[in-house]
Amino acid sequence: MSAYLVGHITVHDKPLWNRYVAGVAESLLPYKAELLFRGEKVKVLAGSHDRQNVVVIRFTDMQTLNSWFGSDTYQALIPLRDSAADVTLITYDQQ
Repeated sequence: MSAYLVGHITVHDKPLWNRYVAGVAESLLPYKAELLFRGEKVKVLAGSHDRQNVVVIRFTDMQTLNSWFGSDTYQALIPLRDSAADVTLITYDQQ
């Protein structure tokens, strides 16, 4: 069953963020993950949401997602991510 990573993001340093995004794209290749959507918030229709951007990535299963997240390659990108943006990452199982 597919697993999804959803990131809610507010970018503060675009050049650093672009380096992070390129690193993430490369880090996903061995895991055969698929970037489904990347977008910028237009309007909140209900409730509140303070982040400006979103990303949705599909993995084959939660084990693969967790393997990617814990990989040395992705872990090395975290300081860059944290310097470039405020990010909340959430995982979801497909139902």
